[in-house]
Order: sequence, then C-alpha cells, then structure tokens
Amino acid sequence: MSELEVSEVRSRRDRDAFIKFQWRIYKNDPAWVPPLIIERKAFLDRKRHPFYRHGDAGLFLARQNGEVVGRIMASDDPNYNSLHQSNIGCFGLFECIDDCNIAAALFEAAAGWQRKKGRDEIMGPIDYSTNYVCGLLIDGFEHSPTILTAHNPPYYARLIEHCGFTKEKDWYAWWFKDIPAPMERLRKIATARSRKHDVAIRSINLKLLTEESRRLRVVFNQAWRNNWGFVPMTEAEAEHMASEMKLLVDPRMTLIAEIGHRPVGFVICVPDINSALGKINGRLLPFGLLRLLYYRKKIRTARFVALGVVEKYRRVGIAEMLVLQVMAEGGSRGFTGELSMTLEDNSMVNRFIEAMGAGRYKTYRILKRRLTK
Repeated sequence: MSELEVSEVRSRRDRDAFIKFQWRIYKNDPAWVPPLIIERKAFLDRKRHPFYRHGDAGLFLARQNGEVVGRIMASDDPNYNSLHQSNIGCFGLFECIDDCNIAAALFEAAAGWQRKKGRDEIMGPIDYSTNYVCGLLIDGFEHSPTILTAHNPPYYARLIEHCGFTKEKDWYAWWFKDIPAPMERLRKIATARSRKHDVAIRSINLKLLTEESRRLRVVFNQAWRNNWGFVPMTEAEAEHMASEMKLLVDPRMTLIAEIGHRPVGFVICVPDINSALGKINGRLLPFGLLRLLYYRKKIRTARFVALGVVEKYRRVGIAEMLVLQVMAEGGSRGFTGELSMTLEDNSMVNRFIEAMGAGRYKTYRILKRRLTK
C-alpha cells in the first residue's frame, strides 16, 4: 500500500514544490505555457499580495511515498459573501495526477479549511476570486492559454466531478478571425449613437497609471456588479494589477470612454506575452530575460482582457466604438487574438462578439458542491 499524505504549505521549500509541480503535470503538453516562477512566488506572497488585506487562503500539497502528486489552494473572500449574502469558499490552483483518490484527499483538505472558516459551500477553480485566473478548461485543450487564462488536462473535469462537484456556470473564450463585411455599417451606427452623448475615447495615460487605475476600477465595479460571480475590486488590488500590467499595456489598445471627463467605459487589450513566455521555461536568469525581450518583439497575438460600460450608457454605441477602435489598431499592426471571458448566458454580448467575426473556441467551467459537516 502506498502512503498518501496531504499537508498544508508552511515553508519556503513547500511553496517552491507547490509552484514547480506544474512542470510534472504538463511535461508532455505542447499547449502549456510555463509561468514565470518569480511571478508565482509574488502571487502567493501573503505579505505583498493585496488579496490578503481582506481575504485569506491556504495551500496544500499531496505526497505519495514522499513524492508530490497534487496540490490545491483554498481561499476565502468575505467581500464576495457580504455582497452576495452567501456562505461560500473557493478552491483554485488545482493540479493532480490522474488519480481519483489523490484528488479526493486534496478536496477534503480544502473542504476542511473552509469548514474552519464556517463556510458551507465550495466552488472553483478560482484563484483567490473571479478578479484573477479562474475556470476549468473543458474544451479547446489544443490551444495554448493566453495571458491570465487557465489551462489544464482534459481529465481534471472527471476528477473534480468524481469528488461531488457539479456545474455552476460556464464562460466562453472567443478567437477573432477575418473582420466581417458588415463591420463598417456597425461602425457608422455606433459612431452616430455615441455622438448624441458627446462620448470621447482616449488612450490610457501610463504616466498617470495610479490615477487611471482608480478610474477603471470605478467603472469596473459599476459595470460588472450585476454579473454572476462578481466581487468588487479593492483599490489596493486595482493598483497592484496596474503595476503588474504596466510593462504590457499598449496605450493604443487600452482605451477609456468619457462623457464630460467622467469615465463611463473602458477596454483593455494587451499583447499576449504568453507566446513569449513559452520560450523561457519560467526562468528569467541567466538568459531568460534576453530571450523574453527578443520574442516579445515578435508577438502578434493579443487578448481583450476586459470590456465594461456603466449600465446607463450600454445602448449608445460605446462598447462598439471601443472594440472597433482596438480592432482597427490591432489589425493595422497584424494582430489577431482572443476576447475572454464572457458568461454563457450573456446573450447580448455573445451575439455582439459573433457579429464582429469572432468564433467561440474555448469553454471554462466553474463547479460547486455543498460541504458536509
């Protein structure tokens, strides 16, 4: 009989093992993009990451005969539960060899952590909250993940469902193809509508990034508040994310819509650095940084990370103008790319995306289960 042990990560050595376990899972997966190890360490740093100012998380490693065979994170976000009047915790960063017993042991450890927090449900995969990477990939496994999106082996769905989880919600990812012929007509309609409200669209000002991140946060928290899974982004989280994204943001493809100098919408589209990260295997030293800089110049894919318009102005052409301007800019420079993620039941947005020539090519799923006492 092999000995299986699940323990909470307490040491730097365990944290490093937690991070590096992914290399075992994906060693034969050509679509996987190794994360930057230095970035993963920062993401899990309880003293530096802003999530820990209001939430909490625990990391767990499964070992069989002393060898790491799985990992999981349990997280608790009081802001989410306060807003939704719920009592739910999350799991994320799940990785496991293809073994139902090991998966069950990992989920029991995460469930036990959540019970101590007084939670009676658990859902995921969600890394901290829906403001970060989340979702279990259930189709499109042959495509590499774009920046800030998940990737996993196909068998994970079977492992998680075997542990009692059922579907809660799906998100879609879309890939842009050729721009359709009716696009110019859509541009004229959107322009005419936006002029009636004196909408001005400008590029983000990277020299005033802290102030800009605050403006985007206000719009984000208003625009997404009625969406499934929404949790308000705190000011500290917005500033932290802006700082991390600063070197990636292209002002020509990150735009703010304003009416009377008041922000009412925005779009964030960034070059997909993952296409360069895949060349350096997670390490910047000794030569990874040079290779990253070299391959970064060759990036021709991008990801629409976020698009939001406050509810009052959703039918006046602002979203259309933002997306069309980014598409025109990206197209003129030879970019193609992804827009993600959209909720499966957001039919208005999904139809709009299809009308712009995008095709759905990936689905991400959130699963949930009750916690037994």
